Parts: sequence; structure tokens; C-alpha cells
Amino acid sequence: MADQADNRAPYAQIAAHYAELITSGELQPGSLLPSIKNLSQEWSVSAATAEKALRKLRNEGLVRGIHGIGTEVLDRPAPMSSGAQRQDRGRRTGSSWGTGERSDSHQASVAPAPAEVAQALDLKPGANVIRRSRVYRDRHGIVAHSTSWIPVRYGDLIPQLTSSERLTGGTSLQLIAQATGRPITHRFDTASARLLTPEDAELLELDPEAPRDPVVVMTARFVDSEGAVVEYGVDLGGPGRTWQTESEVTQ
Repeated sequence: MADQADNRAPYAQIAAHYAELITSGELQPGSLLPSIKNLSQEWSVSAATAEKALRKLRNEGLVRGIHGIGTEVLDRPAPMSSGAQRQDRGRRTGSSWGTGERSDSHQASVAPAPAEVAQALDLKPGANVIRRSRVYRDRHGIVAHSTSWIPVRYGDLIPQLTSSERLTGGTSLQLIAQATGRPITHRFDTASARLLTPEDAELLELDPEAPRDPVVVMTARFVDSEGAVVEYGVDLGGPGRTWQTESEVTQ
């Protein structure tokens, strides 16, 4: 049942399969997942591997275990992804979408760089940059409004960067690395929270006059092998969205 081209551990493949079913709405809140025994038989894995897959889904907040009943699907928005996480996903799959996500409202233009953007890209304030934006959504609504700021010189190498269409042939970072022959070697990420500004509310399709809780804001700077900053990304999380990361702990 697992995708043979997927090099993730079996438990991660199982968890990803059910995460897709949950976030897409195919598995509704209140539904029960297969038991550990049934999962292990269906996927031809050990009971320990099946249990680890369910644990991963619990840790991601997608399900909960109910003693004597089983594992129940919860109804809550999925966490947003950082620019670095979307880069990793794009490198693995060719798409920056998360599980159950889609994107729309793709826009591209050449505009003067705001002060924050100019500083991040090591450019003079007001220098022309490419601004690419899109909205990520899932069945709960907007996951994040994402903006990529790219030095305008890369538009001469890759004309589609200035087109308001989804990129083909890879992500912007992949296309830039291919065109320049210089791989992306470093990224610098930040995460913070702030109260919505009227401009933020407009990007997230919210009433600017309505009171809102703080939202997550994530930035990412990407640097190539010669030290040039090739992209600065800003992701503005939708209301109620959180951010989480996962890593293995070795002892």
C-alpha cells in the first residue's frame, strides 16, 4: 500500500497517508482510524510501526486516542509551514503544498523593495524586486498568505518569475539554482507573533475592524553557495493557525 518511491520510514508513510485523508476532509471528525492490528496487517508492518504512526498523528493534533474505543479524528486547523519547510517539501515532491492544501491568488510584479525586504536581500532601499505572492488554503480556510521577494536580476534569467502564474519546472529556489549553477546552501528562519494590521487583515481576507488574536509571522532568507541572498519569504498565518516542527532526539 505504501508508495515505493517514498523513502520515508514506513511509520511516516502511514501517518502521511491518514493525514492527507483527514485534512482533505475525506475522513470526517469523529471517524475512527483502523486499529493497530488492522494497520499492521494492511500495511504489512509490525505492530510497533503501526503504533508509532498513530502516535505521530496524535502529536500533530489530528487524532486522539480514546481508551476502549480507538483513535478518533479531531476537527482542528492544521499547523502552517515555514518557508524552510515548504522548501524541503518542494525539493522532495516538486510542490510546496502541505497535506490537504491548495494555493490560489497567485500574483507577481516588480516593485520597490520595502525597507525590511531591502535589508534582508542586501539591497538599497527602494531597489526593484520581484514580489510573488499566493494564498495557501485547506478545508478550514486560509492557512497562510505567503510572499516571496526576489532580486529583480533573476527575472532576466527566469522570465516566469514575473508572471502571475504558478511556477512550472520547480520552485523559485530550484529554478534560480538551475539558472545560476549555484545551489542554495543556507537559510535563516524567524518566527514571531504580532497583532493584525489592516494590511494583514486584507491579505487574510478578514474584516480589518474586527478584533483578532495575534497571528504567526515567519520569515526565511535563502543564500546560495557564493553568499548571495536569492530570496526572502514572509508567511502570515491565518487566524488560529500555529506552527510546529518535528525532529528526532538521539541520546
